[in-house]
Amino acid sequence: MESITKNRQSFGVLRAMAERAYGPGEAPAGEDAVSELAHGWFNVAYRIRLRSGREVVLKIAPPPAVEVMTYERGAMATELAALELIRARTGVPVPEVHFADTSRELCDADYFFMEYIDADNLGMLRDVQTPAERTAFNEALGALNRELNGIRGDHFGPLTGPGDPTWRAAFLRMIGGVLDDGERRGVDLGHDYAKIREVIAGHADSLDEVTEPRFVEWDMWDNNVMVRDGRIVAIIDHERAFFGDPLIEAGFTGSEVPAYGDSSAFIRGYGHGPATAAERTRRRLYCLYLVLIMTIETAYRNFPGTENYDWARERLDETMALFDRP
Repeated sequence: MESITKNRQSFGVLRAMAERAYGPGEAPAGEDAVSELAHGWFNVAYRIRLRSGREVVLKIAPPPAVEVMTYERGAMATELAALELIRARTGVPVPEVHFADTSRELCDADYFFMEYIDADNLGMLRDVQTPAERTAFNEALGALNRELNGIRGDHFGPLTGPGDPTWRAAFLRMIGGVLDDGERRGVDLGHDYAKIREVIAGHADSLDEVTEPRFVEWDMWDNNVMVRDGRIVAIIDHERAFFGDPLIEAGFTGSEVPAYGDSSAFIRGYGHGPATAAERTRRRLYCLYLVLIMTIETAYRNFPGTENYDWARERLDETMALFDRP
């Protein structure tokens, strides 16, 4: 996916980064040892073959001059914190971080190297899988996501802080920041910003049920899942993680907005029973948060064409309509 947030660097800079991380004897021998991993939407990522033949992945944060959305500030620090938490407190498979550099000496942004996962991207396999295979993977993702949610935090909000003492305060700050981003760029939502804020405030009481901060992956879509020989071998891209309510996880989204896919197998694998009225209200708020980001980010990414915006706007209409139903 093309985006102005992708901070591409010359081979010379990439070689210097690899040399700093692994030593001069491991610097890639030629440009054919470097290839961009193009499916990501935010950071640029490279697959690099070191001199020894070992393959690694390099991720580079967006250029500092490119404005990102409020919730994306410090995303690379968030991912590094998430990876450390997941590896220390769970058995969920994630890449090992080899080296991180925040000095800004070799390029204008932070970067880190990590293990290359030799596997298939689940998002690329969906069209060739049988229904039974899709169900099995979704159930497995539900179980893994529950394990991630078992990590307890000491505040709500960003992993690296600053945090809020309540989930209501944290979520209202999060969704309010997205709306501020949209207004700053004049994004047409097809709905009055004041009306959306009114809907959020009118259903905010449901957030008070959440009293314990839990690790939320939030971005565990198919494209962030690596599989091999019929099993999940890694979850990648953790820059959107935070401490909050597990019901905001991506796997639950289709339970309210079918366009995101059938959530039943994920929920079964997760082990969550029938949703209460308050939980359904929260899920609708979380769908609203997601689709506001998807709509507004198109003004920050400079995606080619209007396909992303048009799809998100349809989902926004569907989501707003949910609040008119019992």
